Amino acid sequence: MTQSAKAVLLDVKEASRSFGGLKALSEVSLHIGKGELIGLIGPNGAGKTTLFNLLTGVYPPSTGSIILNNESIGGMKPYKINHKGAARTFQNIRLFTSMTVLENVKIAFHQHARHSLFTSMLRLPKHFRGEDEITQKAMDILKIFNLADQCGEVASNLSYGNQRRLEIARALAAGPRLLLLDEPAAGMNPNETRDLMNLIAWIRKEFDLTILLIEHDMSLVMGVCDRIYVLDRGMLIANGTPSEIRSNPKVIEAYLGQEA
Repeated sequence: MTQSAKAVLLDVKEASRSFGGLKALSEVSLHIGKGELIGLIGPNGAGKTTLFNLLTGVYPPSTGSIILNNESIGGMKPYKINHKGAARTFQNIRLFTSMTVLENVKIAFHQHARHSLFTSMLRLPKHFRGEDEITQKAMDILKIFNLADQCGEVASNLSYGNQRRLEIARALAAGPRLLLLDEPAAGMNPNETRDLMNLIAWIRKEFDLTILLIEHDMSLVMGVCDRIYVLDRGMLIANGTPSEIRSNPKVIEAYLGQEA
């Protein structure tokens, strides 16, 4: 299906963000169709994570608009944006490290729980049925990520690669329409990166997800993305297919610091 035939899920129009006198993002516009897997790349300090922070409510945009599923989310609180269907992982892993693997995933499911605080406080049968349902759903997610056997482990005891996988599993448990992955392959070896690439492609199809991916590993980006946006010094300098981006002189100059 061509981009023109896809319904737009995320539409960012001339979004900027300033911190005092520093303009971290300057009039960035991008659009992502439902079901697309889009890459966001650029040198260190290009503004990639700042853009993610605007999309997920960590910062409001200084100017411009952000539309998710036909609703303006610019300036919304992070938890409200999460309820609207956007979930993310972080460049630096943010798990509840003193909680178990299973508890980390169950937390994400609880926002959609059908039992109320009232039934939980009174320990009514509906509370226990709801908790059993959430536990089963969490275990199903953990099986997908090959973490079910470690469900009782404290999250901090997992290997670095498995902590990355758990963070993605927790984001999926929130039931997002848009999944934002901030350098998911950071710290992984080539075999782990290859497995992650296959996993991302699989969950996109299996969960009918739209994915926006920040990544420095070009083999992963070029291997899974439909289109790629490139930032440099807070400005969008290119967008296109992987083959177009690979040969774009502006992109080569941004990465190598010289003319192609």
